[in-house]
Amino acid sequence: MLKIDNLHAEIGGTEILKGLSLEIAAGEIHAIMGPNGAGKSTLAYVLGGRDGYEVTQGSATYDGEDLLDMDPHERAAAGLFLGFQYPVEIPGVSNVQFLRTALNAQRKARGQEELSGGDFLKLAREQASALKMNAEMLKRAVNVGFSGGEKKRNEMVQMGIIDPKLAILDETDSGLDIDALRTVGEGINTIMRKPEKAVLLITHYQRLLDVVKPDYVHVLVDGRIVRTGGADLAHQLEEQGYEAIAEAA
Repeated sequence: MLKIDNLHAEIGGTEILKGLSLEIAAGEIHAIMGPNGAGKSTLAYVLGGRDGYEVTQGSATYDGEDLLDMDPHERAAAGLFLGFQYPVEIPGVSNVQFLRTALNAQRKARGQEELSGGDFLKLAREQASALKMNAEMLKRAVNVGFSGGEKKRNEMVQMGIIDPKLAILDETDSGLDIDALRTVGEGINTIMRKPEKAVLLITHYQRLLDVVKPDYVHVLVDGRIVRTGGADLAHQLEEQGYEAIAEAA
């Protein structure tokens, strides 16, 4: 589904990704772990098409198409979802308005009929219930006044409504308490653990991986993947730290 080959990227003239290669097949969940400044968020932003990040070398293909040649809205319409470490607030725009507009724009791009207001509200309430989020929060402005945990739950509701093929989740566990972590993790499993879908889960800590069990764990250090293993690699990182694992690679 996703193939990244020798990817180099920079921001403001500073190289962050320094030859990163990675392949993710449909049905797989991959976790990327690494210290601050390793390039984890940069990878997510480059794949999502965020402005300011320049690819200087290498390639990234998605379902056989050149991902880097697509505009951000084209990547979204093709089934890519980017979850942010710090979800943004959008004052004056309700969740319902935002999500219905986003979903119908993607459906139109795929040649599908737009959802009616009634059908959309039914879908939105179902997804909110699955994430244990009060449906009344759908009427509020996007993330405005939400706690950190509420923002992450709201983002998972967005993901459930959009129903992507590939989810790139940048530190989804950031700011979550134990209960919210489990709810969000179970939401990821429900929405994305399917044969036709895939997840790239970026995290600092092993705790989320107890809920969302990855098929592969990659250690990212200084812009490169220096080691790949199974779910047990995350436990080794917790015990030994990134430096020890990188030196042993």
